Amino acid sequence: MIHPTAIIHPKALIGADCHIGPYCLIGEHVVLADRCRLHSHVVLEGHTTLGCDNEIYPFTSLGMKSQDLKWKGGVTRLQIGDRNVFRESVSAHSATSDGDVTRVGSDNYFLANTHLAHDVQVGNRIIMSNLATLAGHVIVEDHAIIGGLAAVHQFCRIGRYAMVGGCSKVVQDIAPFMMADGNPAETRFVNKVGLERAGFGTDTISTLVKAYKILFRSGLTLENALSRLEADLASIPELTELIQFVRASQRGLAR
Repeated sequence: MIHPTAIIHPKALIGADCHIGPYCLIGEHVVLADRCRLHSHVVLEGHTTLGCDNEIYPFTSLGMKSQDLKWKGGVTRLQIGDRNVFRESVSAHSATSDGDVTRVGSDNYFLANTHLAHDVQVGNRIIMSNLATLAGHVIVEDHAIIGGLAAVHQFCRIGRYAMVGGCSKVVQDIAPFMMADGNPAETRFVNKVGLERAGFGTDTISTLVKAYKILFRSGLTLENALSRLEADLASIPELTELIQFVRASQRGLAR
């Protein structure tokens, strides 16, 4: 299942039933688990590990050296889980500092020309549309969606089940369960359709809508809004998650 034009370092570890197409390049420290498919012209370099059943389309480059000017050498890694799809010309870089890791979870879908910079931490079942970009140290939590041409600033967090609109400029954290859009991005409403499709109940969504109105539209300071959330709304896991996310924010909340 390896095309004769593929170049694979003899020390690279290739799992069973992998399909490696024409003109692929796999470096010395790459570990490729079972049943991965590399269509053609794929580059896997650096200390890069991929789990099972990943599918990688032409001109994608995974594990190359960080573009961060602070890079001083050492062993930096890219770790990727299972069943991800990397469409054409996706790039994901290793971390910047010796011993650090860029991490990508499982069941994600990265559309053409998306970019994952050094030290990002990407969860599971995330969709990044064409030309969306994550700067260094960005955290994207499970089930988030990032629209095409959106750009996320360094150290920002995108919460679980959040949705970022296309062409948005994200410079602060996007709260879980919310939709954000604009330049700079602002929180517009609860990601209601996305939550319904994911099976969240009407009571949960109703509570999150009330939380949205208090947190983003009441005119209260952030601390006073959080106090009202805790005092006025029924305690459900999603509300607790939202409050904890906001309290942990380092870059501030996109309101």
